[in-house]
Amino acid sequence: MTSPAYQVTDPSTGEVVESFESATDADVEAALTAAAEAYSSWKDVPIADRATVVKKVAALFAERADELAKIAQTEMGKPVGEGVEEAEFCQAIFDYFADEGPTLAADQPIKTFSGGRAVVQKLPIGPLLGIMPWNFPFYQIARFAAPNLMLGNTIILKHAESVPRSALAVEQILKDAGVPEGAYVNVFATHDQIETIIADPRIAGVSLTGSERAGAVVAALTGKNLKKCVLELGGSDPMVVLDTDDLDSVAGDAWDFRMYNTGQACNSNKRMIVMEDLFDDFVARLTEKALSLESFSPLSSRRAAETLAEQVQDAVDKGATLHAGGTLSDGPDAHYSPAVLTGVTKDMRAYSEELFGPVAVVYKVGSDDEALALANDTTYGLGGSVFSADPTRAEKIAQRLEVGMANVNSTAGEGAEIPFGGVKRSGFGRELGPLGMDEFVNKRMFYVAD
Repeated sequence: MTSPAYQVTDPSTGEVVESFESATDADVEAALTAAAEAYSSWKDVPIADRATVVKKVAALFAERADELAKIAQTEMGKPVGEGVEEAEFCQAIFDYFADEGPTLAADQPIKTFSGGRAVVQKLPIGPLLGIMPWNFPFYQIARFAAPNLMLGNTIILKHAESVPRSALAVEQILKDAGVPEGAYVNVFATHDQIETIIADPRIAGVSLTGSERAGAVVAALTGKNLKKCVLELGGSDPMVVLDTDDLDSVAGDAWDFRMYNTGQACNSNKRMIVMEDLFDDFVARLTEKALSLESFSPLSSRRAAETLAEQVQDAVDKGATLHAGGTLSDGPDAHYSPAVLTGVTKDMRAYSEELFGPVAVVYKVGSDDEALALANDTTYGLGGSVFSADPTRAEKIAQRLEVGMANVNSTAGEGAEIPFGGVKRSGFGRELGPLGMDEFVNKRMFYVAD
């Protein structure tokens, strides 16, 4: 007998804590019916009234932050403090769209040259399917659900198989906040059932945050069925350090950002590109930080830790230098000691693959042009950052980064109001900020003649 697809496995021990049965086909049909029926009335609720409900969702995320943090720690190893921060970020996201949504969704007048009155309206399009990952089990849902509930769309949410408690906790928050029955439905769908949901004519669009492989599958399915999709996929973001008046600060920021969420963030600085005159000191500071760690959180799963270990070992076998860390536990837990790696070359997996875990890879360059060329030498294009004591010098490089999010003297501009998304094989579409309400909408032209 195969084990249930949805289960809680504590990555700190490898112990299976709880299992959940996958949805039946009848459950999927019920979710589709409920989402469609709810849409018929939710879309007509005045946006100010929808905002009142969304505001209550925000408040409940804050109220239940500690509870949510403990769930995430058990399911995917997130440090409790970071779990609380994630819940608070969800509060900020729902608050932002509740407050700004009516303005962002307002009619946009168009200048006409033939008389009459023309506007572009932003109208909902229908039930949506959200396919979410485990690494930020609450935030990923928030940035998809908040703007779309404000617009009047309804949501069927398929979460990662490893975080079912997180999925149920979010569903309960939305229910308790007064989101109407069917307007937000969690479903523990199988992969075959996801295909069925996407093909169903009641579904108007699909948002996926996940791997490049999953994105390709969903893009093919949505294309086949003529559905809009938004894809937030992997990243191998460059952090370019040209010069600095405070190496301790820059190296500290680099390390903290790379290790956040145990290195399991799409937009973390997975490739640190440092000028040769700073390189040795920069690496020394990261190495010191790695060696000083007395304890560290597990990765999300044993398999994730093993994959990361294989990528790093491949680099070492081909001549890269491992300065610290890089030790995989004996198992069945998912601990992997935070590592510092240099000397990575194009023949190594670590050069072209995303390292989704606590590994700081540092490259040495001799010029701004070399730094830029290396920064852009990737199939990914999520985010990137450039650091310099001379902002003009940094901006010149940042302007030429082939990414969806470019930052100067900051590892990442983040906030509910800051759009998130990438180009190239990091996907397409944007979430958060004003652009977050500009994806799953009918941008209807409305013209009234004189």
